[in-house]
Amino acid sequence: MRFLYLFLFVFIVACGPSQNATTQENNGEQEAKASQEPKELEEMDFKVLDSKYITRDDVFAVLKADVLRFRESSPSGNRKKDEMNEYVLEKTIPEIQSAIYENKFTYRDLALFYLDRIYRYDRNNELSLNSVISLNPKVLEQATAADKRMDQMKSYGESFNPYTITGMPILLKDNINTADMPTTAGAATLMENQTRDAQIVTNLKDAGAIILGKANLSEWAYFFCGDCPSGYSAVGGQTLSPYKRKFIDTGGSSSGSGVSVAANLAVAAVGSETSGSILSPSSQNSVVGFKPKVGTLSGDGIVPISSYLDTAGPMAKSVIDAAILMQALTGDTSNAFIDNTLLKKLDEASLKGRRFGIFPDFKSNPLYAKAIQDVKNLGGVIVELPAREVQLNNFLTVLNADMRQDLPAYFKESANKKYNGWDVGKVMMENRKDSINAMPYGQRLFQGIMDEKEMTDAEFLAVKNNITANAQNYFDSYINDYGLDGFLSINNYSAGIAAVGFYPALTVPMGYDLNGVPYGLTFITKDDLSRQLFVWAAAYENAYPKRKIPSNYTK
Repeated sequence: MRFLYLFLFVFIVACGPSQNATTQENNGEQEAKASQEPKELEEMDFKVLDSKYITRDDVFAVLKADVLRFRESSPSGNRKKDEMNEYVLEKTIPEIQSAIYENKFTYRDLALFYLDRIYRYDRNNELSLNSVISLNPKVLEQATAADKRMDQMKSYGESFNPYTITGMPILLKDNINTADMPTTAGAATLMENQTRDAQIVTNLKDAGAIILGKANLSEWAYFFCGDCPSGYSAVGGQTLSPYKRKFIDTGGSSSGSGVSVAANLAVAAVGSETSGSILSPSSQNSVVGFKPKVGTLSGDGIVPISSYLDTAGPMAKSVIDAAILMQALTGDTSNAFIDNTLLKKLDEASLKGRRFGIFPDFKSNPLYAKAIQDVKNLGGVIVELPAREVQLNNFLTVLNADMRQDLPAYFKESANKKYNGWDVGKVMMENRKDSINAMPYGQRLFQGIMDEKEMTDAEFLAVKNNITANAQNYFDSYINDYGLDGFLSINNYSAGIAAVGFYPALTVPMGYDLNGVPYGLTFITKDDLSRQLFVWAAAYENAYPKRKIPSNYTK
């Protein structure tokens, strides 16, 4: 039954809605009711669990000796690694930065701390999560350089800023280019795709972030097999939930990003979304995820589905961390999307007087009903909205047609030169050479791309304009009729409409159902209020912190 659900909702969960999608209220109501059944969860039936292409030793390579020494020695000369737990686990970036500034440990210690947790928890044991595909062989060099910058700052008497990404180990979803590691999109055919940095990675490095490694994902950002579980890739294997391995779905396609952050394997991670691929794994793993409007962040050097709808975005354990990461991703210090003033005021954020539209059917989920009452308690105004239909016809056509042209462009402009001239058909042909390992669930969605009817540029533009206009009219009509600031949804239930309507969204943990499955409260608004999503989510998070560290990953 679980895979049937994944099949039916693959586009809502990962890429977008099905060919003739309407509003998702009924889908949300059905899942909300199902989520509250106190019956025991069924173990998921996976064809493949562990990667056939990489092992833990492959992932660690030159870093293994340093990690093993760290496990047996004391970082900073006088502190055992276990004592770092109190300073790092579940702590925010400002808290970690303050501990480093106070000489509790170093940036190098911090990198080793996360490497050690990945070594213990991510592969080849009964707690393995398969959330990390590769590690940056230069991570300790980069951390040592951050320590030198800290020493220089102190020696010159410079002011300390805890609201910075400097020295923080960040994981990248493995469809984002970096020169430090290959970019595979989870596909065996791309294991030699050594590239230059994507623009957002350049921005991160310029801001002082440390690239820790690459996170697993639903292969080709969940637009490949169609009949596979979320979180599976040939290279990375099956990503598993830290809340209950093999029983709770990880969400997709930024599965490894969500799982690794939830299990404290990195400070934060970068995901990407076409429709739901940040919101879904964030809510499924009880972390904060922000999907900005397309164009807010550069898409250069990211393996595409649709240049029309794709965007990267931050995933973190807290709103403040997501905001700090988002600031670094933009790379715009002169006119920052998120400035330091906003960061420093998030602990004083308020919902007072803000008007949020809700769909009454969602209230069948008790967690959502409680969250709505919490928002009211914080001064927010809740407006129950009548159901209206929205037709997103040809959504799948847009994805098929865009990927058919955008993937060859990536291979030509951003991939390793080995792949110059490749396209979807070439990838499918290469997969067939080792089909059992490279495509155990098949490649149905890729075949759909090949079968998609050709359109003229004018016809394709008309299709895009139509679905975007329908989605924008849907949200805008509610805003205009009821004077709304935004909407409150669950997980990624409204992701498809928000995606094609170019509405940004942010999800924040709102608790766990009777089966222990995490859920997120998702804020949606129009683009000119994007920054306010962080304010609203912070106000809710500050008053009602719901996130809990997975119980098996606390040491």
